[in-house]
Amino acid sequence: MNTAANSVFQSMRRRLALWYAIVTAILLIVFATGFYLYVQTTLIDRIDDTIDHVAEVIERSLIRSNLIDLESDFSHNFSANAQAIDADHIDIDWFAPSGEILWTTNSNVESLQPREKGILQPVYRTVHLAEIEPLRQMTEPIVINGKLLGYLRIRHPWFEVTKPIKQLFLDLAIGTTLMVFVVLLCGWWLAGIAMEPVRESYQRLKQFTADASHELRNPIAVIQTNVQVALADPDPAIPRSQLETIERITRRLGRLIEDLLFLARHDGGSNNHRQDICNLSQILSEVMEEQAAIAQQKQIDLELMLPSSDLSVVGDRDRLGRLFTNLVSNAIAYTPTGGKVQVATQPLTSQNQVQIQVHDTGIGIPETELSQIFERFYRYQSSKNSKPSSKSKSANPATSGSGLGLAIAQAIAESHQGKIKADSKVGQGTTFTVSLPMSCIHF
Repeated sequence: MNTAANSVFQSMRRRLALWYAIVTAILLIVFATGFYLYVQTTLIDRIDDTIDHVAEVIERSLIRSNLIDLESDFSHNFSANAQAIDADHIDIDWFAPSGEILWTTNSNVESLQPREKGILQPVYRTVHLAEIEPLRQMTEPIVINGKLLGYLRIRHPWFEVTKPIKQLFLDLAIGTTLMVFVVLLCGWWLAGIAMEPVRESYQRLKQFTADASHELRNPIAVIQTNVQVALADPDPAIPRSQLETIERITRRLGRLIEDLLFLARHDGGSNNHRQDICNLSQILSEVMEEQAAIAQQKQIDLELMLPSSDLSVVGDRDRLGRLFTNLVSNAIAYTPTGGKVQVATQPLTSQNQVQIQVHDTGIGIPETELSQIFERFYRYQSSKNSKPSSKSKSANPATSGSGLGLAIAQAIAESHQGKIKADSKVGQGTTFTVSLPMSCIHF
């Protein structure tokens, strides 16, 4: 398999593996995010449950005290448990209905916020105090027998949430990254297995095309030779027009077989071309001379613009000639009468390349169709009529071209380590740009 075809399969394999890894990564991220939020919510609920339990114990204590000497009762009720409360890192503050602090287990007390006065339900929030770790805080109004006795505030350290959550985030990030990497490797391996039948089928198809084209060359040549002999010495019993039709069809079929064989060899990597120093200026001049008669019939102006010094490229002279013949003949075929076809060359010294542009004043191609014009047998059909009226891969629809002209041009350019692209505007014309490596030798 040649380098171009192998590159296509490798690109497909990479895309399959990448998509497999992306889908798996998305699923893993969704799962990890859900698990992270679940654990975070569970830890917060645990702290809130602890705060609720402490609040419930305090409320029961107040009820048992019969509402006598609240400050004394608080000291009495919590002095025995102060050590346990401190060990649990839980702080308790008791505020008067006016918001004044009455009792606390913490020397660094934050006053009751104005928005916390007059609340009817417990309010939970996370607070960040200067030089102190974040705290989970609950402020609750204490109402007994319809009378507001004050506000109870209970604080619990937030590190019991932040510490395990940070560790969980790190573990999930590392685990997900490693899993995506493993999935990418597995996807690459599975994509290779999946692509193998396609690769084998592609190889068999190329071999079949090459064999069929090769086997058809001889019978077509025999038919054409016999028809030409019959035309040279015509038989009155056989109409000459029929012989001419057969000769024209066999000639067209012969060109099609040659084109298919060329593309099959290109796909199979067996189309090694000669590596000679070619005078590009001379090749273009010869191509323009060959196409001059056809252009003259359609009253199309041919113009060749060459630099002051001849340019040279390394490659196969015949194939380069065929490349530009296909482009120029294609431009002539789809340029209306009285139009113009211009071929211009420009050396790109900084890139060590030479650029050749074939521009016509034809009807052009819609931008949506440009990506398909180099596909084999693709022919753009104009919406104005049923006949092909725009660029196609054939040289001329009037001669029922095979639709392989531009595909062959692209194959020749790529085999010379070059590139070809097309730019077009409907109603203004089309420009084909060929870039080829430039030889250091100048003629």
